[in-house]
Amino acid sequence: MQKDDNRRRDIVKGAFSFLRKNGLPMLSYDLIARECGVSRQLIRYYFEDPEELMVALCDYLASLYRDALVNGIAQTPDKDRLEFFLDFYFDLVEGSPKPRDDQVYDAVMSLAAGHDCVRSSLRDQYNLLGQVVSQEIQLSYPELSRADAVELSFLFVCLMYGHWKMVASLGLSEDHKYITRRACDRLILSYTRNHLTRKKDAKTWATASD
Repeated sequence: MQKDDNRRRDIVKGAFSFLRKNGLPMLSYDLIARECGVSRQLIRYYFEDPEELMVALCDYLASLYRDALVNGIAQTPDKDRLEFFLDFYFDLVEGSPKPRDDQVYDAVMSLAAGHDCVRSSLRDQYNLLGQVVSQEIQLSYPELSRADAVELSFLFVCLMYGHWKMVASLGLSEDHKYITRRACDRLILSYTRNHLTRKKDAKTWATASD
């Protein structure tokens, strides 16, 4: 039977539409039970709703970073805090490794496309990271305005997430972290040297519904 190009295109469009609305399917309770060595019923007892489990996973990921950052910051002089933050998120701090969770974040981010609770949880995490980084930028570069610091923190989060997504999803070498980390420094320096007028004010971290 001859294949119909229109039907093929419709199937591709349908797959595109499904993924845009729903992201990847939720994790299977059976697969998690097998990994944990417990029963499927026990997992469902603690997490009746799969979305609740995904949000708990987001919280767990955030706690891994929080614990590692707290330990690292305690040993870092104030003047080096910004460098520590930036280096940490690109896994460049000896003795304070970034959590090995890139594939997990990649999967959770894809689920956020179709699950508001997961999307909100991840957005809050990145928003909080942006607030912390913008504060550290202002402390290290007091000549920058608050708006510049917030804008730079948003760009940093985009660079950080984009880098690790390329590593996790496409299998690029982690050595690209050196390139992206240098880009962060170049961005900050460009803001200190050039004071551009914003053509349009935009609220950083605003959602599509704001």
